[in-house]
Amino acid sequence: MSKGKLLLIGSNATRIEVQGGRTGATGQYLNETVVPAMAAVDAGYEIVLATPDGTKPHIDEASDSVDHFEGDQAAYRRGKAYYADDPAMNAPRTLRSVIEEGLDNYVGVFVPGGQAPVVDLMQDADLGEILRHFHDKAKPTALLCHGPIAIASAMPHAREFRAALVAGAPEKAREWAKDWQYAGYKMTVFSNTEETVVEDYILKAKLYFNMVDALEIAGGEVITTPVNFEPNVIEDRELITGQNPRSDKPLAARLVAALDRSLATAKAA
Repeated sequence: MSKGKLLLIGSNATRIEVQGGRTGATGQYLNETVVPAMAAVDAGYEIVLATPDGTKPHIDEASDSVDHFEGDQAAYRRGKAYYADDPAMNAPRTLRSVIEEGLDNYVGVFVPGGQAPVVDLMQDADLGEILRHFHDKAKPTALLCHGPIAIASAMPHAREFRAALVAGAPEKAREWAKDWQYAGYKMTVFSNTEETVVEDYILKAKLYFNMVDALEIAGGEVITTPVNFEPNVIEDRELITGQNPRSDKPLAARLVAALDRSLATAKAA
């Protein structure tokens, strides 16, 4: 019997704006999606995938590699097979349908990374409604790598906040971020120096803003490692954030532990 449903929120973005008025290819990272999802399933939870438009997320080609599974070919094959074939990964819902069905049906929420959430999720009104619900109910809310930028959607003016960041107007962005639910929370996200590596070697272009800067402007207390791609997970109240792709397993463990604690508390009430 399932312990409960974990809502996995994916992005539908396949292109991201870069400086110079162009776009670059983007998507969701494979390991960041499947490692926490499979850990939750192994712990007895059911996964429900939802995206803004109800279609399956595109996997960023840069992440489709055994390198992101610590060189473990068996883990890589298992992860690819899970994403390709598991029924939970092939029955995506729209965010709106999940809201209308009732968010109390879910024990927690998880948002993986890849740069795609920077495009759609961080300014999606439905995701904002979902995150505000989990915040108000103090239910486990986990986000990985670029995924933590999605918590900006909980702002009353998320679209305006993002537009100000793209325009290079941090003070205006700070105004739009007023009354953000996660202001003052400790959190982590893909670091500025890690982003430079991706911009130089994968994207081959510069983004309009960095994730650390955006979350700090909004009022988050962002903590990143001094060494690039060193695993890092920060937990503050219901919020669990992981810094980079190599934080997938540590974040999965913290998420499962938080789900189990939340379940135990609910049963005792």
